[in-house]
Amino acid sequence: MIQKFVRFISLHLGEEDQQRVLENVSDDISFRGSNLWILACAIVIASIGLNVNSTAVIIGAMLISPLMGPIVGAGFALGTYNFQLLKRSMKNLLIATIVSLLVSFIYFSLSPFKETQSELLARTAPNIYDVLIAFFGGLVGVIAITRVKKGNPIPGVAIATALMPPLCTAGYGLVVGNWIYFFGAFYLYTINCFFICIATFLIIKYLKYKPISLVDKKYELQIRYGITALIIIMIVPSSYLAYNLLNEKKFNQHIDQFLNTEFSQKGYTLIYKKVNYNASPRKIELAFLSKKFSADELKAMNNKLKSLGILNTEVVIKQDATDIKSEILNEIGQQTTILSEKDIAINDLRQKVENTPSKIPVLLRRLKFFSLNSMIFQ
Repeated sequence: MIQKFVRFISLHLGEEDQQRVLENVSDDISFRGSNLWILACAIVIASIGLNVNSTAVIIGAMLISPLMGPIVGAGFALGTYNFQLLKRSMKNLLIATIVSLLVSFIYFSLSPFKETQSELLARTAPNIYDVLIAFFGGLVGVIAITRVKKGNPIPGVAIATALMPPLCTAGYGLVVGNWIYFFGAFYLYTINCFFICIATFLIIKYLKYKPISLVDKKYELQIRYGITALIIIMIVPSSYLAYNLLNEKKFNQHIDQFLNTEFSQKGYTLIYKKVNYNASPRKIELAFLSKKFSADELKAMNNKLKSLGILNTEVVIKQDATDIKSEILNEIGQQTTILSEKDIAINDLRQKVENTPSKIPVLLRRLKFFSLNSMIFQ
């Protein structure tokens, strides 16, 4: 029974010839000629998608991208101790990374729109979930590559692991001079590359691909220790970021419950809310339509926060009309985008159309004049 179950889940069923798989992987590593052009075009498309906040365009760029090749190649090389292949893979991955950063840097430098869209922000703070996505996406990718019938998982892996958008976001961070964006996005890209590579290494070991170079047990142990150390280095910061993200979400949920209980259910109309989680103490800035709060009420509110377990947090209520007006105007100003060239062109056309009727009688008189002249000369 156990043997039947092991055979049922075995990855050796439908496995492609190992030599042919390695040949295919080796062919996909190179970034020369057409592959380099495809990569550059994919980076431009991804950058445009991030710039205009279009998820569909970003997905299209990820499907086009040939970045998976050298990453999978590095995993195969580690699994088979093929250090020549590893050297080629790392060299081509470095070339691809530099070209991608350069192209995205040029695009965002030339683009007139420098607003930080939500799709850009989503790639600046990686966490443990990105590690899991990269690892399991890498598993699916290498399993598909080692099959006789490849199926359609590889495009899905390209979308899930998202190698292109972080690189484009890193280029954007360089252009706007925001090093937090740059390092956050580049760290996400590194996580994706590393864990796809590790997933490939594990599957190659499981499928028992024959080593190209004979490596003694001591050297093999050193390689495993090195990989383990790198895994820890990658996981620890992302776990910390995930922990912070979870705490921030819990904090926002508690604040929403507090506001609903203390104000919304009592009929107070909230017209402005700003939560600053990263301040010390954390601040909740509020403004109401008509309700005014005394100093004692404000003190009672802050005490209520502490009793609910929301520590190191202060409620600030803006009650001066001038302050409220300036805050609301600032909020509107941050959310207002600059008119696009298309909007300007439409406005110009509308003005031309509006001015056209006044010119029609003049044109008709000129046509009549020319027609009379032609009759006289005939």
